[in-house]
Amino acid sequence: MSNKNNLICVQKTLLDVMNLINNSEFKIAFVIDEEKRLVGTVTDGDIRRSLLREKSLQVSIDKVMNKNPIYGCVSQSSTDYQKKLKEYSINYLPVIDIERKIQCIVGLNKTEEIQYPNKVVLMVGGLGSRLRPLTEHLPKSMLKIGNKPILQIIIENFKSYGFNNFVLCVNYKKEIIQSYFKNGAQFDVNIEYIEEDKRLGTAGALSLLQHDVKDPIFIMNGDLLTQVDFSKLLEYHLETGSIGTMCVREYEYQIPFGVIQTDEHKLISIQEKPLKKEYVNAGIYMLSPKAIKYIPYHEFYDMPELFNKLISMDMNTSVFPIHEYWMDIGQLADYEQANKDYESVNIND
Repeated sequence: MSNKNNLICVQKTLLDVMNLINNSEFKIAFVIDEEKRLVGTVTDGDIRRSLLREKSLQVSIDKVMNKNPIYGCVSQSSTDYQKKLKEYSINYLPVIDIERKIQCIVGLNKTEEIQYPNKVVLMVGGLGSRLRPLTEHLPKSMLKIGNKPILQIIIENFKSYGFNNFVLCVNYKKEIIQSYFKNGAQFDVNIEYIEEDKRLGTAGALSLLQHDVKDPIFIMNGDLLTQVDFSKLLEYHLETGSIGTMCVREYEYQIPFGVIQTDEHKLISIQEKPLKKEYVNAGIYMLSPKAIKYIPYHEFYDMPELFNKLISMDMNTSVFPIHEYWMDIGQLADYEQANKDYESVNIND
């Protein structure tokens, strides 16, 4: 296999490499210098770490890339390439000549599509009060975007990345959800239910998981639409060795006044109506099995409380910045916008 479209010059920016990777099936960029020699690689994880560190899309690739890439040599055999791909758990390997110039890119031989064992827990028990009158007769997650319920779009999206095991935490008008999805067989997935007899928050229902959890689990609010590659989220969670990973997105707001800086009594500067950027909770999480043990049994408990507890215990928690499409369908205006976006941004692709 060879695809020179995945090569990018080291003088380019983070924004350039983001666009390349987002439009590539490889999900990796191979960085070359002016002499077209391999000098590094950039992965999805490299991009997200850079966004947290630099908070700029104009930073040079040189500050983002892995400067010690794994590669094969033209003198090696295809068997050698496959061994190296498996040894380093990577999907693509650049093959270079004696001058370090890339001759081709070799992919890992896959006999079948990857199917992950990780459970996906979707919180779909809310009242959807802010979406009334639409939610007087339907749970929020069953409102249609395009021609499908929100929840079906979410499930099919996870399935497209190899995740087939779902747990739906239901309460309000649960019969409608259970009647539509049943055990998931008609959607070629497995669906279990946690029936909340009282409000348990965004984390409390996890204490009711019937089986021992052996792999990291996804938790996501059932009113979100996003184009996030969930396999990359899992990869990031494992790579960082986190007990919990919270997805975050950048939120911009403008202060409607002039902001001043002082040094004791002295006025240093005035910034008129500055635009501020902060990372905020995006309602998507990954938890390692150990984290679930810290959730009180059958009590109201929200996910931020759990993360604060893990942080206070000095456990390794991380954030996964989302730069892809993301929409929280919390109000009527959001629902109308999501329907407008559905076709144009290919939410379900």
